[in-house]
Amino acid sequence: MVSSAGIASKRCSISDIVDQEGTLSCPSVAALCAPGAAALDLADAVHALCQLHGPAPSIIELASHSEGAGSAGPWLRKVAAAFDQERAMLVTLTAAVGPIPSTPRHAQSEAAINAQRHALCTLAQSSRAGCSFGAALALLLEWHAIRRVLAAAAGRSGVALLPHTLPSRAAIIAETDAVAAVASHGRALAFGAQQLAFQHHGLWQLLVARAEARAAL
Repeated sequence: MVSSAGIASKRCSISDIVDQEGTLSCPSVAALCAPGAAALDLADAVHALCQLHGPAPSIIELASHSEGAGSAGPWLRKVAAAFDQERAMLVTLTAAVGPIPSTPRHAQSEAAINAQRHALCTLAQSSRAGCSFGAALALLLEWHAIRRVLAAAAGRSGVALLPHTLPSRAAIIAETDAVAAVASHGRALAFGAQQLAFQHHGLWQLLVARAEARAAL
């Protein structure tokens, strides 16, 4: 695992944190995007993502109003409006994929995702300058990867997935560099991003465990 201090010394490469520790680092995500992915596994992933990121306010909106957002607040509020469109799409897709697949120990899984949601909401409201912003930026970068799974699920369900209006990866990284120019903010950005990536990594591991539990029935 890359330490937040180490990342900060490299101009707080949040993209590195996300790529190495988040969704893209999980082999199961590539499997879900493959043509032969099990429909039940895709449906399970969509339901889990909706439970984590479907509720209002979004992590990005919470971060935009946090004390630690500072001058980035207005930019985040604009992006939060675009992310709300993604949340609405996620709710629609969740209905389209059908009910949550019957899985052993579902109550424990649901509790684990609720705990992740609580952890992310707490992170997004951090008063430490740069921390909430780092989490929000990491979520935006992660969403580019997560959308691949949503697109695969939409294709299976006959849902038309409209293009998103979120900032590009390059634009997100540019915002990161602007805030990371202050060393202390750079460390906080890295911490927020790493915690967000950690929670997403845990979600994909949970979904793998759920798929294995269904296969064992």
